[in-house]
Amino acid sequence: MRIGILIYPDADLLDCGGPYEVLLTANRLAVRDGAPPPFEVVTVGTRPGPIPSYGGLGLVAQATVTDVGHLDVVIIPGTIALDGALADQELRTAIAALVADAAIVASVCTGAFLLADHGLLTDRPWTTHWEDVDLLAQRLGSDGARRDVRWVDNGSVVTSAGLSSGIAMALHLVARLAGHDLAVRTARQIEYDWDPSGHR
Repeated sequence: MRIGILIYPDADLLDCGGPYEVLLTANRLAVRDGAPPPFEVVTVGTRPGPIPSYGGLGLVAQATVTDVGHLDVVIIPGTIALDGALADQELRTAIAALVADAAIVASVCTGAFLLADHGLLTDRPWTTHWEDVDLLAQRLGSDGARRDVRWVDNGSVVTSAGLSSGIAMALHLVARLAGHDLAVRTARQIEYDWDPSGHR
């Protein structure tokens, strides 16, 4: 299962790194058990070379959108610089290309706004950072808004709340795609207090 995590200018570091660490740890534990790694994890950049995350720390993706090939799962991190991200045509084009044939598209934090911008949250339940639920509800309507949860799974679209909720959501993906036991062991390995129900 190929999982791509998008890297773009001003993306929040924890939104990118949290799921990345979860998936790599799940792989490591599977290999330790003598099984093949369940995931191929690829960081995908909107452009080649270093891309500054929010605060300026540069990240170098393993592939670009144009050369990454097929991805089964795409994870879109959020950003504090939301207005800039929504106006970034390069980013919009990259997301459109990545989500076109992915079986699962997931977001962390304000990444939900980027999914909404592509019509992926219309008539679906969703969540985002607690500070931003009302703002996104102004765009989508309040019926789909879910509060006090760490993630919402709609099958092909999974949204998560703010920042460290991306870790919780990634553990949920491990449970969904590779088994509950591996997810529990991964949470313990990274010393993260994970509630499989998704409640805060």
